[in-house]
This record gives sequence, structure tokens and C-alpha cells, in this order.
Amino acid sequence: MDVFADLGQGILALLTVQNVLLLGAGVLLGMVVGVMPGLGPSAGLAILLPLTFALEPTGAIIMLAAVYYGAMYGGTITSVLINTPGESATVASTFDGYPLARKGRAGPALVMAAVASFVAGTIGAVLISVAAPATAAVAASFGPPELFLVVVAGLLTLIVVIGRHRLLGALSALIGFGLATVGVDVGGGEQRYTFGSTELINGIDFIPVAIGLFGIGEILHTLWRGGHLERLGYVHVSRRARGFWPNREDYRESRGPIVRGSFLGFLVGTAPGAGATVASLMSYNLEKSLSRTPERFGKGAMAGLAGPEAANNGASAGAMVPLLTLGIPGSASTAVLMGGFLMWGLQPGPLLMEQNPEFAWGLIASMYLGNVMLLLVNLFCIPVFASIARVPFRVLAPIIIALCVAGTYTVNGSIVEVGIMLACGVLGFFMRRFGMSPAALVIALVLGPLAEETLRQTMIISGGDPSIFLQRTTSLVLLVVIAVLLLVPLVLPRLRRAVAARNRTNGTLVP
Repeated sequence: MDVFADLGQGILALLTVQNVLLLGAGVLLGMVVGVMPGLGPSAGLAILLPLTFALEPTGAIIMLAAVYYGAMYGGTITSVLINTPGESATVASTFDGYPLARKGRAGPALVMAAVASFVAGTIGAVLISVAAPATAAVAASFGPPELFLVVVAGLLTLIVVIGRHRLLGALSALIGFGLATVGVDVGGGEQRYTFGSTELINGIDFIPVAIGLFGIGEILHTLWRGGHLERLGYVHVSRRARGFWPNREDYRESRGPIVRGSFLGFLVGTAPGAGATVASLMSYNLEKSLSRTPERFGKGAMAGLAGPEAANNGASAGAMVPLLTLGIPGSASTAVLMGGFLMWGLQPGPLLMEQNPEFAWGLIASMYLGNVMLLLVNLFCIPVFASIARVPFRVLAPIIIALCVAGTYTVNGSIVEVGIMLACGVLGFFMRRFGMSPAALVIALVLGPLAEETLRQTMIISGGDPSIFLQRTTSLVLLVVIAVLLLVPLVLPRLRRAVAARNRTNGTLVP
């Protein structure tokens, strides 16, 4: 009953004219951000974050959260129409979405993707309403040792799911931790790596780093690979066209994948670092393995589009759970959201739902209404947003760069921060170029101060004795989790080689 009471309180906090308008604006901006190839929710949030500083915190975060899950909807449009994912989470949507469009079924594909996203987003909101209070209650018992280990486990999860570039992922996280040390040492009061600059005494602000890595970095990388020269094969879509709506067979085929993708995506999203990309690819592989006609996948199977679409939107909802309850961002996008929380003096974590219930539950309640808005916008405005995909990248690039510079400067009026943003843009380009992870850097930058503070507190409590981590049940469990995360990259390749060798041996023994 407390959940219903808290959710009702959140709905009352949401239902003001200003908050509803901000939610609608966030939904529309998220769709636009998602439709622009090369941007994605992380870059969109980083660019738009400075524009929300004049707003009241609850309304600002509601708007930014709407941009976040709205971009997940919008990224599907380019995946289906021009075979270009709006961001990495919609890569799996190209596998069957574009073949459907080439068959003249772009309308049913986009409508079904919108329905799958709506169902997954709503299921995710319901699960957040149940899981967030329970997780916060458990996390409230965490002390500094447990919080430090949660931060470490979250970063290791991110590094593990990066794949074959784990070493580069770890290096990216270390760069983020290094940037987080700039400023005044909270323990001793000495200045660290400020090089005599008064503007660096308070540390490197999160916003110029995020805008540079995700905004300028993405633009430079797209220009490097020739995105400004590409001529995209656009598939026209119109609501007046015959066959715009899915038929009964489409809904029957998609029903199971949508439900499975929603729950799978939410569970994957709650693991810090896993993210919507992993969830959507897992869903695609799951549906292909369960299908009675797997040969249709990759050639225009509606289940191959509906499952990943549900999974990536479920994951975007799931990533909010560790953010709200542990103060651990589950993805690069939620790391930017966490930066917004901190800018308004709100500390995500176990006490957020207790100390700021209207804010936390207002954000959760906004996800219910936001998903309804997104469904309506998608169903009735798909051709309008689809037309944005025809804007050449050579036109978008200078506009986005100008927004990045203006947004960074308006935060504190600092030319130094503009320089940091541009430097991080170049860094972001080379990170993308050589397989490093801007997401790992940003998450480490956000979590670095928390990791340092909790480690210091732990050492003060224990008198410098590291065995304190072995003396507490929860921290001992977390140590086991960390050990597993460290062993997985070492054990899995050997298991794969052993299985492959055994299969080859069995193959040679067959007459």
C-alpha cells in the first residue's frame, strides 16, 4: 500500500501545468535527438543539460528523463527507414526493421516498434515502482565499505560487457578517475593537479566533459568516417498509405517477443554498465533461438524487430533503479542524468526516496504519462519525425557544435570550461577511433568522488585495516561478486576454446 500512496504523491507532484509541459517538451526533444543519426540519448542529454538550469529541479529532471527514453523511441525511425541506428541501442532494430521497410512495410514496422516501446516502458515503470523502494530499503543499510564495493562492482560490470576491448575499457575508466582527482583533496585540503588555475580548484565540471565526449566527439567521429558525404537511401512512409497499420498476424507474432523483451531488458538494465545495447542484442538472439522459423530473421521478421525494441526500452527503465537507489548510473545516459541530480544538490542513493519523495516519485510517475505521450506522438507523427532523417549531416554538424559551445559557456560563463569541452571532444574522437569507452570515462568521473570519499571513510572507521571488507556480510558478498567479474573475462575464452576443440575432435571421430 505504501507504494500506491507514494506513487499517488508522485502523480500529484507531476500534475502541474509546468511539469506536464516540460514532460511533453522532453518527449518531443527526445524523439528529435533519437532521429538524428550520430547523436543518441547521451549526447542529447549532455547538450540539453545546460538549458535546464533555470528550471525547478523536479521539472528539469522530468524533462531530461523524457529526453532519455524518448530518444530510445526516435532512434528506431532511422534504423527502419535508412538502415542507420540513431544510437547503439537500436542496432538490433536494423536487422529486421530495414528489410521490412524494403518490402514496403515501413509503416507497420514503425507502429509495432512504438507499441513494443510503450509496453516495455510501462512494464518498466511498474517494475521500478516495486523494485526501487525495496532496493532502497536494502541499500539504506549499506555503510561506506559496501558503497565503495558497489562502485567498484558497477565499473567492473561496465568493463566486462565491453567485450574484447576490456583493457581499453579499464584504461578509459582510469582516465575518468584521474579527471575526478582534480581540485581540492577533501581529506587534506591540498590542491591537486590545478596547475595554479583558480577555475580548477573546485575540480573539472562534469558538463563540459560530457558535452565534449558525447557531443563534439560523436560529430568528429561521424565526420571522420564520411558521414557528411553519405547519401542515405530513404524509404518514404505515410499514414495515408494503404497498409500503414500492422495486421493481426503482426500482433500475434510480436506478442511474446514484446513481453519477453520487456522483462529481459529491465533485468539487464538494472546491472550497472550492461545497458540497452546488450539487452537488445540478447533479445534478438533469444527470439531467433525460440522461433519456429529462424530463417526469416534478418529478412523481415516482425518478432526480430519487436523483441529488441521492447528490450532496449525496458533496459532504459531498468537503468533508473541503480541510479535512484544506489547512486550508481547504469549507463552513460543515466550518468549524465546523475550529473543533473548533483547540479541541483540532489544526491541519488538510498536516502533520496526518503528525503525527497516528491522528487523521486514524481520522476517515476512521469514515466507512465511520458510513455503514453510517446505512443501517441509515434502513432500520429511518424512521417513528421521521419522527415528529419532526410536532413544532411553536413547541415546538422555545425548547428550541434554551436549548441555545444554555447551550452558549455552558459553554465558558468567560463572560457576555460569551453576549452575543456573542446579538448574532451578531441579525446572522445580518439577514444571512439581506437575502441576506448567514453561511457566508462564519464561513469568513472561521476563515481570517482564517491569512491574516494567512501574509501577514506572506510579506512577511518577501520583504522586503516583493509580486513574490514571481510568482517561484514554484505561487503563479503560484494567481494565475491567482484571476484566473479574479474574471473569471467579469464575463464570464458578458455571455456570457448575447450568446447571448440572438443567439437572438432568429435567431428573427426564421426565416420
